[in-house]
Amino acid sequence: VQLLQLLLLAAAISAMRQQSAGVEGQLMCGQKPAAGVHVKLWEEDSGPDPDDVLDEGYTDADGRFRLQGTERELTPIDPIFKVYHDCDDLLVRQATVSRFFDYKFELQPGQRKVKFKIPNSYISAGGIPKRLFPIGVLNLETIFPKEERDLL
Repeated sequence: VQLLQLLLLAAAISAMRQQSAGVEGQLMCGQKPAAGVHVKLWEEDSGPDPDDVLDEGYTDADGRFRLQGTERELTPIDPIFKVYHDCDDLLVRQATVSRFFDYKFELQPGQRKVKFKIPNSYISAGGIPKRLFPIGVLNLETIFPKEERDLL
């Protein structure tokens, strides 16, 4: 019985395929490079298996980034590129002072979070991606569909 369990475990481990993916591009905030923006490459899982961070970093002075990572999964990986930023994130509050309006600008709590799915054609077998997904130049002033807030 123990030998059978050991053989089943070995078969399951060998069936787990090492897969990799990556993304590169540039982030802008309006006409200026979005420098120092936190970017992450995740592998999202459904079911009880938790999501995994494949790579993370920050954009350089020109807003450029390059992320890549690898994961062992039985099924194809689902790489997701996430951006956490404060571009164009001011909340305008109006306060009455005497009979005039005074406008106060504040950052909203947390950060704007945007997610992009990496196409399956950019998933490679093995530990190093054969090519990175060129996401291009993204202007973070854009309000993206399904945008969220990250409060942590």
